Amino acid sequence: MSNNTNVKLLGISGSPRKKSTDYVIREALKFAQEKYNVDVEYFSASAKDMKFCIHCDYCIRKKEGCVHKDDLVELYEKMLWADAWIIGTPVYQGALSAQTKTIMDRCRAIVAADPKAFVNKVGAAAAVGGDRSGGQEPAIQTILNFYMISEMTPVSGGPFGSNLGGTFWSKDKGAEGVAEDSEGIKSLHKTVKKLIKTAMNKKEAHMEV
Repeated sequence: MSNNTNVKLLGISGSPRKKSTDYVIREALKFAQEKYNVDVEYFSASAKDMKFCIHCDYCIRKKEGCVHKDDLVELYEKMLWADAWIIGTPVYQGALSAQTKTIMDRCRAIVAADPKAFVNKVGAAAAVGGDRSGGQEPAIQTILNFYMISEMTPVSGGPFGSNLGGTFWSKDKGAEGVAEDSEGIKSLHKTVKKLIKTAMNKKEAHMEV
């Protein structure tokens, strides 16, 4: 595997605030840039106008995007650009934030126009909870399920430190809390390594065809 393979990495924070989840995703992008040859883009749900999917089927009928012309149009472009994504969510009521779920639901508009739009892209996830076991892994599993449904390749950091993805305990101290969570940082770094290496392998395999 060549380290010269350029990977385009998208980080998405599905939090309405710019605190712990924002820190985690920015740390993922920073770590990737330090270790690998990557280009990065970032999207935060904070202060964004993002309307819920209303199942109007506009995207199915028109095949030209979503009926809502809001801030997710910017994200659609980044999603198509990227080879690899990492989505981060805060844990609300033991699961995803509403913002993270809205982002995933609204991807229907992309695949309605092109069902293979996300094929061969690679995805990872991270979750931040105020409690040590507050629902981080169920939240991550929902994101990984989204990747599978979208025909992407879901990855984690693997056993011994990262099982499903990056899991953080913020102790409700925001960015300071996750920065102090050494096990969380370890799980994130393992996940990012696997994410980038998998994306590199896929790109190299595609170039050889």
